[in-house]
Amino acid sequence: MGRERNHDGVRAASETSIEIDFYFQDKRCRERIKLKPSPANLKRAAQHRAAILDAIEKGTFDYAVTFPSSKRAPMLTAVPGMALSVTTYLEDWLDRRKPNLKASTLGGYIKVVNGHLIPEFGHKNLADIKRIDIKTWAAKLTAGNKAIANILSVFRAAFQEAFEDELIESNPLAGWVYRKAEPPKKSEDVDPFTAEEQTAILAALDGQGRNLIQFAFWTGLRTSELIALEWGDVDWIKCSIHVRRALTNAARKTGPETEYGQRPRWHLLPG
Repeated sequence: MGRERNHDGVRAASETSIEIDFYFQDKRCRERIKLKPSPANLKRAAQHRAAILDAIEKGTFDYAVTFPSSKRAPMLTAVPGMALSVTTYLEDWLDRRKPNLKASTLGGYIKVVNGHLIPEFGHKNLADIKRIDIKTWAAKLTAGNKAIANILSVFRAAFQEAFEDELIESNPLAGWVYRKAEPPKKSEDVDPFTAEEQTAILAALDGQGRNLIQFAFWTGLRTSELIALEWGDVDWIKCSIHVRRALTNAARKTGPETEYGQRPRWHLLPG
């Protein structure tokens, strides 16, 4: 029986595996492949190693693709997002955004991430997501364009941060908005309380409850703005109030959400 041929960078690691030894990004790498270390398989492993060395020299070697289960892949992959799942990234992204978001906004983000994005894309790697994948998925949603836009805006923001952090090579949602054909919307029928209805409502109230609702009728404040008013917002000399903040459902006081919400002053009626 002839002596087994030695192959550089290839050796039997166990009865069922062969170890390949090479350098990548100035680091020594040892990876096992599940092959019985027979002479034929050792030769195949040596050819595989030679292909790896050639790809490294040409700059086309992708660690995560060649060794997808390797613990080294996240550290050595050319595009980190290739070894980072959408679930892991989005959960970390939400944690980083918490200090900078209103409670209501954060709640909306969490609903989108956990209710839509992770169930559909969570099992994939971040860098694997392409625009066509998102477009195909969005076309199946039964929601309207506004709801879909809200969902995609969260995904777009997450992708943009991943791009800025050099986890992916581009943002697949940058400069793109999905819209599907929708039937003409019926005009909204705004139905405010009539003067008679307001009088009837106020007649059924008394005390401070009546005062609060009457004040709401006269000013048209949003509920969140109304309940956030403080005595310091009242100018007793000019008989006016200044709307400075809103109170969200998370009991967190914030500024009005829109530029229109920055109301200068509402005049109080005397008496």
